[in-house]
Amino acid sequence: MDWSRNGRNVGRVVGLWRYPVKSMGGEKLAEAEVTWHGLAGDRRWAFIRDGVVQSGFPWLTLRERGDMSHYRPSLVEPARPDKSPTVVRTPSGVTFDVSDPALGAELGPGVRVIKQDRGVFDTFPLALITTQTIARLGALVGAQLEVQRFRPNILVEATAEAAFPEDAWVGCVLSIGGMRMRVDKRDGRCAVVTIDPATTERNPAILRTIVEDRQGCLGVYGSTVEPGRLAVDDSVILDSSP
Repeated sequence: MDWSRNGRNVGRVVGLWRYPVKSMGGEKLAEAEVTWHGLAGDRRWAFIRDGVVQSGFPWLTLRERGDMSHYRPSLVEPARPDKSPTVVRTPSGVTFDVSDPALGAELGPGVRVIKQDRGVFDTFPLALITTQTIARLGALVGAQLEVQRFRPNILVEATAEAAFPEDAWVGCVLSIGGMRMRVDKRDGRCAVVTIDPATTERNPAILRTIVEDRQGCLGVYGSTVEPGRLAVDDSVILDSSP
């Protein structure tokens, strides 16, 4: 369906990523299918730390292992019989099935993997940020910031020149390609954004600036209103009403 007749063009998609395993490296995509539970294959697996399974946040993440982004998961197509659809390439170049206990053992004593068909999300299943927001934060902290530091699903180059343009989209619906998403809230950030995805070095000034200048938020979270396909270079249409 052509949604462009019902709203205003506010940008275009310039990057798409899914993260088959929570906190591991992103898989860059040219196009993606969006389901009711986010991008197909996104964050369907997660590793749990030993001894904290009953806690409110049992996941092994970049907070505990800054090098988790160097583990590169990908979906195997076509799917392999009697195997999971996800494999993980380790920093040393070894490829494991995600469910192989040897992979959990490499990540830490007692670490094990779980699968959640609806995805393991901290808040909402879709994460979006604009190039303007990343550039403006970089200017505030005096550094060029890599987009993967913020782990978005959708990177948008907005038409507006103002910084942080996605803040104004909260409460509205975006139509992108064949899908529609509601922008539910601003994305509250944690220490993960301080970690350089390439070097694993930490820069506390990044989170401090987000807290002091942006009420701790950067980018937005959303949920699916209409499942469908989206692709790089798709227009982002702000619907006339939520």
